[in-house]
Amino acid sequence: MVQYKWIALSNTSLGVFMGFMNANIVLISLPAIFRGIGVNPFNSFQYLLWILFGYSIVSAILVVNVGRISDIFGRVRMYNLGFLIFTVASILLYLTPGQGDVAALQLVIYRVIQAVGGALLMANSAAILSEAFPPKERGFALGLNGVIGIFGGVAGIIIGGILASIYWRDVFLVNVPIGILGTIWSMKSLKQLSKPERNQRIDIPGNVLFAVSLILILVGITYGILPYGNQATGWSNPYVISAIVSGLALLGVFLFVETKVPDPMFRLELFKIRAFSMASASVILAQLAFGGLQLMLVLLLQAIWLPLHGYSYEVTPFWAGIYLLPLLAGFGIMGSIAGKLSDRYGARTLATLGLVILGVGLLGLTTLPYNFNYLEFATIIFFMGIGNGLFVSPNTASLMNASPPQHRGSASGIRAMLTNTGSTLSIGVFFTIVIEVLYLVLPTTLSTALTSAGAPQLIPYMTKIPPTAAIFAAFLGYNPVSAILSQLPPSVASSIPSSVVSTITANTWFPNVIAPAFMQALRIAFFTASGLSFAAAVASALRGKTVIYEERVVETTRGQGK
Repeated sequence: MVQYKWIALSNTSLGVFMGFMNANIVLISLPAIFRGIGVNPFNSFQYLLWILFGYSIVSAILVVNVGRISDIFGRVRMYNLGFLIFTVASILLYLTPGQGDVAALQLVIYRVIQAVGGALLMANSAAILSEAFPPKERGFALGLNGVIGIFGGVAGIIIGGILASIYWRDVFLVNVPIGILGTIWSMKSLKQLSKPERNQRIDIPGNVLFAVSLILILVGITYGILPYGNQATGWSNPYVISAIVSGLALLGVFLFVETKVPDPMFRLELFKIRAFSMASASVILAQLAFGGLQLMLVLLLQAIWLPLHGYSYEVTPFWAGIYLLPLLAGFGIMGSIAGKLSDRYGARTLATLGLVILGVGLLGLTTLPYNFNYLEFATIIFFMGIGNGLFVSPNTASLMNASPPQHRGSASGIRAMLTNTGSTLSIGVFFTIVIEVLYLVLPTTLSTALTSAGAPQLIPYMTKIPPTAAIFAAFLGYNPVSAILSQLPPSVASSIPSSVVSTITANTWFPNVIAPAFMQALRIAFFTASGLSFAAAVASALRGKTVIYEERVVETTRGQGK
């Protein structure tokens, strides 16, 4: 008879495979989705942000609540419900009935529902694995679970590229058979190994305060990226400032309340465990460094490198995913190996080394020109994937091992919340740096380039386009110049010679114009991320000896310093 631990690993791996696949399918297929519903990227990029961010924001808000509720009502029951909700949301996404802005709003709503299911899966998968596997095998199990997630990400890139070229709705339908299989299998095979603490009460004040505070902070950050008035970003928008300040204030109130209620949602006592608190600090700092990186590399490839190398804007989303496979390969190769090594030698050295490698890799990216040699680029991101693989599974195993069994749902939820929140903040930081730099230099750059090309009459139109719109147009597979020309008054359009139109709408013209400023901005972002990665390495090194809570017995593993 198959041991239960392998059943738990296979089922949770199916969930993580579906989650990673779904994320990359949506990312790769956004151009086809936007064309399918008839949305103009120049005036609707707020929908793009919410389709991307809405999922991670809702997941970040819910995972801690879900983890706590799972400790009370049972992790397996909540995990099963997550599979079901995720599958239903995928069906709704496939059936999206509207067109234009209505359809975009429907997609955002259905993605939010999907995020509820994703939160239930994320908050409980690590806890289920930690219960099923003994302490000496948890790193291996969590690492292998992560590697299968990477396979899902690779599958998402390939499947998304194929399905997006056939019919945009199919990119959502592919989740449904996996979701149905996972729902039935999890209901039939997974067992609740630890007894739920039914005598505890749900922390309603804590849930409300935490949800409202995090919503305000993350929504404020999201709208901070969007243009405001004549400014490139919205950080001076009174509503953005008010949302973030109010959210931080409520977060302080929440932490105070959690010290007073008898059964708190957020188990602050976990942070008294040094191994847990330092692992958590490493997670948030590493996500700040790495969470927005993949999206920035996608933008670099789609907006600059691929068009310069002859790829049409229509196919750049798919090929950007393909050219980023070394990053995923590095993580996949190292993930399970590092997990197994951490079971034997502990997490501190491996996780810290991984973060140092990640920081060095980010510094390596700052040395590349915009028209880089792909072999150099691939080598750098491959080793960054190795570094991330060295960090993630040992750090997760360390965090879960340090959590008392009765609080593992809460611990898993806190880890997932820190991951999602850090990723959203990271994207906000990266985008802000890139957009602000482009806002300062792009108008002059475009004016000079248009004059040299023989189209000075376009200067008043192209220099007024927000950098956000230009970047997102390229991200969605549109040539920004062609999109602008299609919206010109007929008198202006007819005054431009056809030879000039051919020049400025060529794949290489716009990338060459924006590339120096874009790379200048990215280098600032990469330096910032590198510093955050080294800070995460310091936090990781300070975690001390590995603590393993098993039935309230504390052990220490060999291979760790004092």
